[in-house]
Amino acid sequence: MLTDLETEALRLSLLVSGWAVAGSLPLGLACAWLLARRDFPGKMLFDGLIHLPLVLPPVVVGYGLLVTLGRRGPVGALLYDWFGVTLVFTWKGAAVASAVIAFPLLVRAIRLSLEGVDRGLEQAARTLGCGPVRTFVTVTLPLMAPGILGGTILAFARSLSEFGATITFVSNIPGETRTLPIALYSLTQVPGGDAAAARLCAISVALAFAAMLASELLARRLQARLKG
Repeated sequence: MLTDLETEALRLSLLVSGWAVAGSLPLGLACAWLLARRDFPGKMLFDGLIHLPLVLPPVVVGYGLLVTLGRRGPVGALLYDWFGVTLVFTWKGAAVASAVIAFPLLVRAIRLSLEGVDRGLEQAARTLGCGPVRTFVTVTLPLMAPGILGGTILAFARSLSEFGATITFVSNIPGETRTLPIALYSLTQVPGGDAAAARLCAISVALAFAAMLASELLARRLQARLKG
């Protein structure tokens, strides 16, 4: 049986990761399509900015979010004044931090899948009278579905493990921002917390492994369906 602390941390992690992926998926699709199918001035710079969170320390990303989206930040102040939305020190802010960290993985997986789509099939659909939107929905999207699925679950798994940017941006608040990695860190800082920390570690490993296994199984099923 899970303890109250484990249940709370697991619930928050799933909530944060789910919203992080759901919120970033449409933008990830758009960015992947731009990088794979369009040439424009500053493309290399745009690509570098998207992948910047992969090479920056997560604490730097979290600090950047705090400065930008905090109550006194240029964007955070507008969100609060216009919509009454506060991201800092909330689970919504944790979802934003996780989304930023996992976004490059999502875009890269989708971009590689899109680059592998046979453009001849799209051209054939266009010659048969399909417009750009219908061609994308009926031809391109199904062919790149394994990549979208893989990128989504990979981003979800990365969001589950996010620590540095999250604790810097939204701190460690029980019941609000204390996800699995933060709860694990908290237990390592108190005497006698080793056993509980080991249990949380086991839960995190099992959850990440289950996500990766589900990704592989679903991707294989989609590929088999496409071949059929």
